[in-house]
Amino acid sequence: MRAVVVSSPGGPDVLRVEQVPDPVPGPGEVLVEVEAAGVNRADLLQRAGHYPPPPGAPAWPGLEVAGMVLAVGPPDVRADTPGAAASGGVVPRVGDRVAALLGGGGYAERVTANVSQTLRVPSGSGIEDPAALPEALATVWSNLRAAALAPGQTLLVHGGSGGVGSVAVQLAHVLGHRVLATAGGAERCARVRGLGADVVVDHRTQDVAQAVADATDGRGVDVVLDVLGGRALRSNVELLAEGGRLVVIGLQQGRRGELDLPALMARRGSVIATTLRDRPAAQKAAIMADVREHVWPLVLDGRVQPVVHARVPLADAARAHTMLESGEVFGKLLLVP
Repeated sequence: MRAVVVSSPGGPDVLRVEQVPDPVPGPGEVLVEVEAAGVNRADLLQRAGHYPPPPGAPAWPGLEVAGMVLAVGPPDVRADTPGAAASGGVVPRVGDRVAALLGGGGYAERVTANVSQTLRVPSGSGIEDPAALPEALATVWSNLRAAALAPGQTLLVHGGSGGVGSVAVQLAHVLGHRVLATAGGAERCARVRGLGADVVVDHRTQDVAQAVADATDGRGVDVVLDVLGGRALRSNVELLAEGGRLVVIGLQQGRRGELDLPALMARRGSVIATTLRDRPAAQKAAIMADVREHVWPLVLDGRVQPVVHARVPLADAARAHTMLESGEVFGKLLLVP
């Protein structure tokens, strides 16, 4: 089959389409014919040599796909097969359409996925582009749970126009939270507002701290969902309300920052930092089971929807990476074999 491999660590030009061995599903796995694969910032890090795939995952990038189940692991994926119990009793069968979270390997024509990390897309559901959802849904839901975002509390989403941010805004809005978000430029801010954000701050032209203070009557927010990391650490702490939680899920502004401990202590705040890809399989299965129970129904009824900027041919993966690095993408990019 064809897959997009990283010839050597570097820029987008190191991505190459090559023939690689067909994957074979093992126990608890399904073989999926990929209709589309999501492009994530973690893929950029892997391409640059900074985020190697976890043990057992394919060497090529790709953390989420959607497509049709072509085969199941031997002798079959049954309710007693490892991982099947975590799929909520809904085991994909040949011919089913699924969206799947992966440890890697999505940039290909076919991929194997653990059944516990799949989401069935029922025929007639009308969901377009489900490949844009598994990584974002798992990331957002698991981190909102980790932050214990309670009814009536306020969430600030940094990067509300991103692949994760656009889902976070929708989900928090549907769950009844007050949502603040940042985005760059008037047009992008308007689109984020259309996703359900109550207040959108243009970080290019506005003082984010002042805008958050104005929107919360000086109280601050209960939870910050942060993709910036490093250099934003100090300013994020200043945005927290008493008892607020800063949840770091990205490092777009660097790996290191200065933490003002007296400011954090004065707010009785906390800092939470998580990753998804390198979690043990059992943890991923538990997260996806939670998503399947609490979040996937909101997708099936249309209240949370994928936001797709563009669909790019698999052979043009380098162009997709260049687009994502440029900051022009709103929502998610998809690669289409």
